[in-house]
Amino acid sequence: MSQVLFSVSMYAPSRGGVAVLGRNGAGKTTLLKAIVGELPVNRGAIGFDQRPAAGLSTEQRIRRGIGYVPQEHGVFARLSVRDNLAVGLLAAQDRNALDRVLALFPKLGRRLDQVAGTLSGGERKMLAIARALLPGPRLLLLDEPTEGVWIGVVEEITERLIDLAKEIAVLVVEQHLDLALRVASRAYVLDRGRVALSGPSQDIRNDPRLLAYLAP
Repeated sequence: MSQVLFSVSMYAPSRGGVAVLGRNGAGKTTLLKAIVGELPVNRGAIGFDQRPAAGLSTEQRIRRGIGYVPQEHGVFARLSVRDNLAVGLLAAQDRNALDRVLALFPKLGRRLDQVAGTLSGGERKMLAIARALLPGPRLLLLDEPTEGVWIGVVEEITERLIDLAKEIAVLVVEQHLDLALRVASRAYVLDRGRVALSGPSQDIRNDPRLLAYLAP
């Protein structure tokens, strides 16, 4: 297994949005998988809620309060929307968790008996986010939440993420630059597995070097 990330150091506040930007292959997805425990970390440390996460399985990290929405395979395509949400409810501690996510994504409430694989791309993303929110995470990791989503739904997802970032930490990997920097107050730009730029989102947006790091 080859090394992808090198001396990456970043911080997410207890509330607020953090964007991770970079071209394809920069290491963004690897970073999220390392945080959630799907990939090993050979050196360095990952901490959450002022406690180390080393040695914890992915399930343990999720139960501790880390939510994860992967870039692909975010839903069980053969199950109904209701059954997909039931999976998330297995780890929920708030009895009102389902009502909360359906209030956040009301379209899902009208699709509960629909097979998830027949949803639109945007609805599947909403379902994946909703399911990840049901256990009540304090840190939500999202990998390309608008990939394959119709432009008309991108704005809706953006607004929901902005709302979420007022309550919990939201770390978003996103090619859609405007979305990422609207959700996040701070941004990191990865290049070849290293942090090339970091700082307040507005400063990153105005940095003349940004487009060079995002170019294919």
